[in-house]
Amino acid sequence: MANILIIDDSPTDVRVFTTLLERAGHQVAAVSSAEEGIERVRSDLPDLVIMDVIMPGMNGFQATRTLTRDPVTAAVPVVMITTKSMETDRVWGLRQGARAFITKPVNEKELLACINDLLSSET
Repeated sequence: MANILIIDDSPTDVRVFTTLLERAGHQVAAVSSAEEGIERVRSDLPDLVIMDVIMPGMNGFQATRTLTRDPVTAAVPVVMITTKSMETDRVWGLRQGARAFITKPVNEKELLACINDLLSSET
């Protein structure tokens, strides 16, 4: 199916998302910092990125903005997944270039539907 990169500093969330996505047939890689994630997206050009917001150092909003404004990585859709549930957070995430903004705890069907929609619109 798709190559998906998870950028999240929580080992538990990475494990949960990896299991879910692999069960759905996707290949998954993960990194634990936004800075490392940006480098991996630039080098590997995954089909989709799952981005946490709250991380040490660069946060997910900054990383998403960096990726979506870089001509090399701008076509890679970013799905932000976070505990930040305020409407202003969602609007800000989308303004940074995220294609979707999902709050934790994540509904498995909602996440997979979102990913499938984004992947099918990219082809």
